[in-house]
Amino acid sequence: MYNAFFGFTQSPFNMSPDPSFLFRSPQHEEALANLIYGVQSRKGFIVLTGEVGTGKTTMLECLRDFLASNQIAFASLFNSRLTVEQFFEMLSYDLDLRCNRQSKTEVLLALNNLLLERAGAGRSTVLIVDEAHNLDWDVLEEIRLLGNLENRRGKLLQIILAGQQELDDKLERSEYRQLKQRVALRCALRGFDVPEAIAYINSRMARAGLASQTIIPRALIEEIRFRTQGIPRLINGVCDNLLLTAFAMETRVCSVEMLDEVSADMRLDYPEERPAPVEARYRERLVPRS
Repeated sequence: MYNAFFGFTQSPFNMSPDPSFLFRSPQHEEALANLIYGVQSRKGFIVLTGEVGTGKTTMLECLRDFLASNQIAFASLFNSRLTVEQFFEMLSYDLDLRCNRQSKTEVLLALNNLLLERAGAGRSTVLIVDEAHNLDWDVLEEIRLLGNLENRRGKLLQIILAGQQELDDKLERSEYRQLKQRVALRCALRGFDVPEAIAYINSRMARAGLASQTIIPRALIEEIRFRTQGIPRLINGVCDNLLLTAFAMETRVCSVEMLDEVSADMRLDYPEERPAPVEARYRERLVPRS
């Protein structure tokens, strides 16, 4: 609704994980580099975790684009509420295995043949599991056993488990210690700090056609970052609503009053008290001389 009003060629704060809008912050660059390195080096298990909305799915979209462009076969499971039978059936569909997909034994035999054939040709195969924190123990155990498939050059199947921070907690339990020991690389995403939030908002607006934006002032971006705790998905939602509010009020500059209204509408949960500056906290610890 507001794109023409502000001069955007497309919506800058869509909620969908569009790789073309990927903001390459240092942490996202590092996470993507680790994922690609883990696949290329046949490391086996790679774990990607982060709070809800920090960009895990976008990272996986970028990884899938890389795999497709390099003709690396992969299976991508996005529904983690699966039984063992459903897991193997979906795996066989994604990898187009020629077998009875309702038979675990036949799926395993066909998968092993595929992995050996591709490894013999010097090619990797990847299994991506999103929302892995929801996986039941028996499914995770089957995935762990798939990680045992290897030859002298490394693991035959590269397995990427992506999920919320509960996945890290799950891997710390004693019953998952065998899986935890097999994890070769771990990547974690967090919320943006203030400079990252400023660069993120400005980059999305630039990508949408507004190179030098003055719609959301720097001070307001700092407040947005505080109220959203730097979570990209929440930042997108707040900024989209802010622009809609500004459009409705026929103004091209957003204000803190608009942010208050948007925060209330979105039921944002954030601390009422700001953390004290480092200098202030340091002064409180000083003991006056008598």
